[in-house]
Amino acid sequence: MDLQQLLNEFLNPANMFSSLTIDRVVIALVMSFLINLLIFFIYRKTFRGVIYNRDFNVGLVLTGLVVTLVVLPISSNIALSLGMLGALSIVRFRTAIKDPKDIVFTFWTITVGIICGAGLYIVAIVGVPIIIVMLFVLERIKLRGPESYLMVVHYTSDAEAALQTALPKHKVRSRTVNAEGVEFMGEVRMNAKEIPQVDELLKINGVKDASIVSYNSDSA
Repeated sequence: MDLQQLLNEFLNPANMFSSLTIDRVVIALVMSFLINLLIFFIYRKTFRGVIYNRDFNVGLVLTGLVVTLVVLPISSNIALSLGMLGALSIVRFRTAIKDPKDIVFTFWTITVGIICGAGLYIVAIVGVPIIIVMLFVLERIKLRGPESYLMVVHYTSDAEAALQTALPKHKVRSRTVNAEGVEFMGEVRMNAKEIPQVDELLKINGVKDASIVSYNSDSA
């Protein structure tokens, strides 16, 4: 596109969307929805967190559709794409996504939205299934080794010395003292065969209860 054509598009807005048709918009949105719907089910199937958030998963599909709608006019006009690029550059999102896997799925749906908006459906149709297969392969691969758990122990202050000796190597996450005793929370790394050792803590005089839960630390 030369400078004269670029100026004509600025001066005549009707030319900006001449390549956009209702059929193209509908096809792009339908393709984006179907492919992102597949990602919706894959996210649900591979979710390994504590609480599944369906609203977030639905938001992934809607994000892909919105991106498709934005890319459609951008892909039809270079001048408009420059204006939208400047407008979107000032957008800031404050919601923090802690799970790296959620970030990947968000980027995945955005990418599908861009591809469908640009009309490159074959890229999404071929690429998404390949990524899904690779994802399931990675899900099947399990490296053996100790896993992180959050240990919670309630005990009286008299059992402090004996408990600290019996506890496995750990990082203290929380220690709350009240009139009834002490609540200890620590991060421990244990193999599956070592988990029954937690039962031994109940043999210490003053220990009321002990439990461990699966734990993924966000800090180093």
